[in-house]
Amino acid sequence: MQRVGVIGIVIQSKTSELVLEVQKILSEYGDIILGRMGIPVPENNISAISLIVRGENEKISAFNGKLGRLPSVSVKSALNAVDIQ
Repeated sequence: MQRVGVIGIVIQSKTSELVLEVQKILSEYGDIILGRMGIPVPENNISAISLIVRGENEKISAFNGKLGRLPSVSVKSALNAVDIQ
């Protein structure tokens, strides 16, 4: 069964290396991403990304975990309680 949810990512970094690492993970899990919006805030060295995802709970959790283990990256997610086909 699949779930639909929202993932919020905040990257606090001056370097583009970390942003590229996040992009690499996003590409790796691109099959579960339905929509994406990114907002850079360069004067505060922050980038915010919001994602709409659909997938198996285990895959979404693995995705969140991979992002959350990166330094200076905060990840929050909310998944619906209804399983979809």
